[in-house]
Amino acid sequence: MSNLKSVKPTESELEILQILWKREQATVREVHEELSQYKESGYTTTLKLMQIMFEKGIVVRDDSAKTHIYRPNISRDNTQKQLLGKMVNSLFEGSTSQLVMQALGSTPPSREELDEIQQLLDNLKKQ
Repeated sequence: MSNLKSVKPTESELEILQILWKREQATVREVHEELSQYKESGYTTTLKLMQIMFEKGIVVRDDSAKTHIYRPNISRDNTQKQLLGKMVNSLFEGSTSQLVMQALGSTPPSREELDEIQQLLDNLKKQ
């Protein structure tokens, strides 16, 4: 998977990437069917978006068969880090604590998530 630093997926592209990251690969029809479960969108819109994503290098396409198979060309982890870094800098003035407090205040975490957060905090304190 590529590390395309300059690629900034749009919101619609991120929705498609979520599906591809979960499935690892999919046809336009498969992506469209999954998107249609929570968003009204035409098949041709999904097709066009995925073609644009291919041109941008966000996805790769196997066109050796009749039906093109798309795979993500950028990793979920790198994309999350890139977008989160931009959000922290632009929306929270560089304050990660403000981001964390806002996130924890808006949606209560589960007990398991709290345990993971506590373990991360403990590890960070040890460094």
